Amino acid sequence: MTPTHLPGRVAIPALPEQSRTAPPGGLGPFNAAPPREARAILLTCLHSARWAERVADHRPYPDLGALLAACDEAAYDLAPAELARALAAEGLPSLPEDVYAAAHTALSAAYAAYEAKFGHGFIICLDGLSGTESLDHVLAGIRSRLANDPEEERVLAAEELRRLAKGRLVGHLA
Repeated sequence: MTPTHLPGRVAIPALPEQSRTAPPGGLGPFNAAPPREARAILLTCLHSARWAERVADHRPYPDLGALLAACDEAAYDLAPAELARALAAEGLPSLPEDVYAAAHTALSAAYAAYEAKFGHGFIICLDGLSGTESLDHVLAGIRSRLANDPEEERVLAAEELRRLAKGRLVGHLA
């Protein structure tokens, strides 16, 4: 910064050039993507057209934290029917193949009991867990959550769905 001197005037430093670089973390391409493409990316994270539209329509995001906050806000605003459709579109948690073979009977029975009680598949976020930890987490989670009443479980399932969506989006942007 160099001051500008004019006779009889106070020296005022010149403002530095401002750059318009894309935010870090892969947000640049996401922020610049056409609306249809951004919504398609978001739908791979959470199966809700309303959620994807709200998140995509509020671009550009200055940083990943702002994007994830917008994801949460849009997910909290899902109507019960929209949440039910998003939950129905989710598959079983991703566990390594050998884990499914070893615990197939216990998991199958627990998944069936859960779906019969709550009307949708069991949703749980396993981000950052190893195969063995994932199995333990799923078994403990389904066992404890089967004791919930439907409203308690709807709240927990919605929170797990939000965590899954944000983890998928972060993975996509990486």
